[in-house]
Amino acid sequence: MAAFEEGAPAEAGPVPGEKHLMLFAGRANPGLAAATAKELGIELGAVTLKTFTAGECYCRFDESVHAADVFIIQPTCANPYTGVTPNDAIVELLLMIDAAVGASARRVIAVLPWFGYSRQDKKSKLREPISARLIAHLLQTAGADRVVTVDLHADQVQGFFTKPVDHMSALMPLAQYFAGLELDDLVVVSPDVGRVKLNHKFAEMIGADLALMTKDRPAQQVAEIGYVIGDVRGKTAVIVDDIIDTAGTLRAAAQTVLDEGAARVYAAGTHGLFSGDAFETLGTVPFEKIVVTDTVPLAPGAPENVVVIPLAPLLADSITQIFTGGSVSQAFAGENQLF
Repeated sequence: MAAFEEGAPAEAGPVPGEKHLMLFAGRANPGLAAATAKELGIELGAVTLKTFTAGECYCRFDESVHAADVFIIQPTCANPYTGVTPNDAIVELLLMIDAAVGASARRVIAVLPWFGYSRQDKKSKLREPISARLIAHLLQTAGADRVVTVDLHADQVQGFFTKPVDHMSALMPLAQYFAGLELDDLVVVSPDVGRVKLNHKFAEMIGADLALMTKDRPAQQVAEIGYVIGDVRGKTAVIVDDIIDTAGTLRAAAQTVLDEGAARVYAAGTHGLFSGDAFETLGTVPFEKIVVTDTVPLAPGAPENVVVIPLAPLLADSITQIFTGGSVSQAFAGENQLF
C-alpha cells in the first residue's frame, strides 16, 4: 500500500527509520474509510476480516504494520451491507487493535466516528452498568494509544479514557449546508435542554434565532415532548440533535413546532442510525429535509428527503494533524468542543 510519510509526498513508500501512516477499514463503514484514504492520498491497507459460521470474528493484516502509525476507522455500528452488528463491530475493532499491537505497530489510533454505547454514560437506575466506560476500558486494554471520535452524546465519555481522545465536531459542515440553502426566518430548535449549548452554537453559525423544547423519557427509547420555549410561528424551524435513532423524539419535536405555527421544518443530526421503523416514523411529518453525516452507513430504504454530508475531509485533516504532531483543533478553528 502507499504510506503517508511526514515531510514526504503522499505517494512515496515507507522509508526505514521514518514515520509512516497506514489506514485500515473495519467492516462497519468501509465507504467512509475509503473516502478518507482518498482525501489523504493513500490506499487503504490490506486486511482480512470475516465472521466464522459460529459467529466469531477474525482479523489478519495482510501486510506489515511494523513501526507504522496505524489508524483504524471503525464506527461501532451495524452495517446491513457487510452483515456486521454493533457488537460485531466492537469485537472486530478490538481484534484489529490487538493484531496491530502484536505486529509491532508504532502507535494504534482507533477512529470511531460513531462511539457506540455512548448514551449509556451513567447509571439511570440501580444495578445498571456504565457501558460507555466499559467500552473505553476495552479499547485501552486492547492497546489503543489514542481515540478519535465525532460528536459524543455526552462529553464526559472522554473522562472514561486515560489515553488522548480527539473529539471532532460535525457542526461546521452541517451549518455550511444550511447556510448554503439561504433560508429565511430561521429558528434553530433544541429538542431538549441538554442540547441547548450545541443548538446555540449552531444558531450562531447560520444566523438564526433559538428556541428549545422540554422533553421527558418515561421509558428507554420513548420520548414525550412538552412545549416550545421561544417563537417559531411563521418561521422555518431546524431541529438539531446529535443522534437520530428510532426518530420518535424528532417526529414528536417536529409535530410540536408545526402545531405551534412553524411554516416549515428541517432536521439535522450527526449520526443517522435510523433503526427500527425510523423512516416510517419520520414519514408521518412533512420534513423538508433530514440532514445527517456519514459517520454510519445509511440504512436501506431511506426517503428522498434524507441528505448525507461527507465527513472524510474532516477525518483526513484530523488524522494528518495527529500523525504530524499538529493541533487537531486547528481543523475546527477551536470550535470542536461543543459542551
